[in-house]
Amino acid sequence: MTTTAPVPGIDGPLGAGLPGATGTELVRGVLAVDAGNSKTDVAIVAADGTVLGTARGDGFVPHLVGPRAAVDGLAPLVALAAERAGLDPGAGRPLVTHTSACLANADLPVEERKLGEEIAGRGWSRTTVVANDVFALLRSGTDEPRGVAVVCGAGINCAGLLPDGRTVRFPALGMITGDWGGGGSLALEVMWHAVRAEDGRGAETALAPAVAGHFGLPTAMAVAEAVHLGALSKERLHELVPVLFRVAGAGDTAAVRLVERQAEEVARLALVALRRLDLLDEPVDVVLGGGVLAAGQRLLLDGVFARLAAGAPKAVPRIATTAPVVGAALLGLDHLAAVGLGGGPHSHERLRAGHAVHRSGQSGTG
Repeated sequence: MTTTAPVPGIDGPLGAGLPGATGTELVRGVLAVDAGNSKTDVAIVAADGTVLGTARGDGFVPHLVGPRAAVDGLAPLVALAAERAGLDPGAGRPLVTHTSACLANADLPVEERKLGEEIAGRGWSRTTVVANDVFALLRSGTDEPRGVAVVCGAGINCAGLLPDGRTVRFPALGMITGDWGGGGSLALEVMWHAVRAEDGRGAETALAPAVAGHFGLPTAMAVAEAVHLGALSKERLHELVPVLFRVAGAGDTAAVRLVERQAEEVARLALVALRRLDLLDEPVDVVLGGGVLAAGQRLLLDGVFARLAAGAPKAVPRIATTAPVVGAALLGLDHLAAVGLGGGPHSHERLRAGHAVHRSGQSGTG
């Protein structure tokens, strides 16, 4: 299977191994990191798929604090997972063979490289691969490193992967790189339609009273003023996504059109990625994740499924149900298998079976 020509600076191999510390590994296995905008999960997994230790912490925001400070924030979680695995994080030698870090806001190759250098410099493993966190979602929902994933949560992103390591990805920097969708975009669109309906610039829509009622204010314009003046946190506008789905479910024209636009955008991303990987006519998984898609809204999902069926009839859409950190670990096990250090189907099964049990038995974040 071959792909189309790479897009300069975007497509290419999934991460190159970065030199880490040297010395004797304590565990032949993987340090898996799934660092999202809202939370970070870390797991130490042996090469046979046994989960040895996990930890959870806050979101990962290198675009706000810089690569070094962001990786500093990972260090306590790595230490906690290591302690739970019976390892000494202060021993001055690698904890595991390989680090597989799937990180939010690592949207460009240069960002992956800088973050990879920071992580490798901590000496947690002999080799390190950094990728965008969409790849963790993708691998968590597939039986092999092959397929496409679309995440639609606060924002939207997409990635595709082939077993030989070739990828398709998108810059996902927002409107400046052609992106639309996710909770942030949907909330602003809801406000746009609601306020325009109230002042006469737009058509009537039930979104206007629904927005006002949700925040206990007299009008949608009052909501906008409260956000502008700081009386209402802008982040709370994300609460309007369930409001949108509720109003759309009642048949409101503006709300239905917004949901349909989101379905079109999700499907378009997936179909473009499938085409660039030459998978449009192949049986292949399309993994869907993120809060907007995982909410299970039938109007949205039916729209996505119908568009995928029309454009890639053999594709199999799947709603992600496995923690993305499992995907990061599976990518790490794939790496170990490729260099003859373990991995393989049995380790994958053990990892999937063991992660939820192990996670439920531990509390605290570090």
